[in-house]
Amino acid sequence: MRVLVVEDQEKTAALIRQSLEAEGFKVQVCPNGTEALATASSLPFDGIVLDIMLPGTDGLTVLRRLREENRKTPVLLLSARGEVNERIAGLNAGADDYLPKPFVLAELVARVRALGRRSLDSNTSLLRLADLTLDPVSHRAQRGNKVFDLTMREFRLLEYLMRSTGQVCGRMSIIEKVWDYDFDPGTNLVDVYIRRLREKIDEGFEPKLLHSVRGVGYVMKVKS
Repeated sequence: MRVLVVEDQEKTAALIRQSLEAEGFKVQVCPNGTEALATASSLPFDGIVLDIMLPGTDGLTVLRRLREENRKTPVLLLSARGEVNERIAGLNAGADDYLPKPFVLAELVARVRALGRRSLDSNTSLLRLADLTLDPVSHRAQRGNKVFDLTMREFRLLEYLMRSTGQVCGRMSIIEKVWDYDFDPGTNLVDVYIRRLREKIDEGFEPKLLHSVRGVGYVMKVKS
């Protein structure tokens, strides 16, 4: 499970990171809202731990903008103020859970793990774009009456692209999500798999669904 921790207090962020990594989570830390928005918009995460009181762009604004971009990553809000009105504002903005400071690290870890289960549950629903469907449970991909024979990696690539429908996926985000690499291997690996996938799901079909965005990445969408 990949977790983004957005916390400006260095000591608190380090403790959260240490506790999550001890439980097997992969953790990335951002110290402010502006950096968090850029990171969450470009890389895939299974959960976000988001402090409300941040320098510059505050946590609630970060949360609202992510939801406006249709990013459904589960979010656990943190705040030094545990007032009911603030909790309501956070939940109304799209938060999945709320934990007031000070908190016990074991509880935070348990809540993040619960976010992961929620994310997994949401990942089991049928994905659809035009006449293309993908079932994450049965690992079945179909367009019209044609069922595709996809390799495991091709299936993961198609699933990631379909979960990001309408959003451009960069090479690095694809490498991290599909190959679990945290570095660019410096090969045309992504391009090769995109070409294979396009031959299977788009060749002989209209409209075309898998598109290249020059110099940026790839996007699944129905062009208007």
